[in-house]
Amino acid sequence: MLRSSRLTLVLISSALVLGACKKKQPVAVAPTPTPTPAERVPERTTPRATPVDTMAAYNEKVSAARMRLLETIFFEYDADELRDDARTALDAKIAILNANPGLRIRVAGHCDERGSDEYNIALGRRRAEAAKRYLTDRGIDAARIETSSFGRERPAVQGTTEEAWSRNRRDEFEITAGGETLKPAS
Repeated sequence: MLRSSRLTLVLISSALVLGACKKKQPVAVAPTPTPTPAERVPERTTPRATPVDTMAAYNEKVSAARMRLLETIFFEYDADELRDDARTALDAKIAILNANPGLRIRVAGHCDERGSDEYNIALGRRRAEAAKRYLTDRGIDAARIETSSFGRERPAVQGTTEEAWSRNRRDEFEITAGGETLKPAS
């Protein structure tokens, strides 16, 4: 009996050892069917981020708006009618003034050295008033614009040539209020 129990023990242990060494079958994964062209869903594309204005870019726009607002306009000899280039410059100022309702400006009229002091003061005033009238006729509140005249007292260019005189027949613009919060036009 001892012998048969030993034999049984050997058979059982052999079965256990052989069973433990048996290779495991890999688990079969069902293949994913590829969709037909009609079933394919378009790939999602991530929309590109639109460039966001950095503070430096915004400051450049503000600086450009300030320069545009302060841009000088020029006049013909002995005239207070606005030239085409002056109207274009004033149109750009309108956009900035509309974007900044708290902004106030001063328009100062200037003349060349020819003519009497009284005449040039009056002509400078008419030139400043012409710019103001253009702005107010296009919706800018007249209370936001003051005018002054310096006649020939403050020439931009010294000289007695037509080139010098043409640079002195001008309106200059100055920000009197609201410049610290200036925003660029849209």
